[in-house]
Amino acid sequence: MFHYTKEAAMSVEEAIGRLEDSLKEEKFGILWSVEMKEKLQEKGVEFDGNFVILEICNPQEAKKVLEEESLASYFLPCKIVVYEDDGQTKIGMPKPTALISMLENDRLKGVAEDIESRLVKCIDHACK
Repeated sequence: MFHYTKEAAMSVEEAIGRLEDSLKEEKFGILWSVEMKEKLQEKGVEFDGNFVILEICNPQEAKKVLEEESLASYFLPCKIVVYEDDGQTKIGMPKPTALISMLENDRLKGVAEDIESRLVKCIDHACK
């Protein structure tokens, strides 16, 4: 699977708050968020889904990755999406290991594994 997704027994808004708290513990911050329903409606497109895309970053980790491989910038910042699917709130992300594997750079595999492990921990903690 290219992604990691968990169900959360709470609203999208509560899940985002809990996720933000757990991300801070791992030195990740939310750079910005996009509420897709609002953004699409601004563009004249009706959309009823509740999807919030969070762009997150740990500056020290981003620096390591970018100094090793400039093409890794295509994957940064990391994304976590909080959304509703059939009335169930979900939190998910593309796995950093899956993305980095496309670059075929063995030196980045360990960094991606560490980042992925920490982000999985954040998502799991937010879903409790």
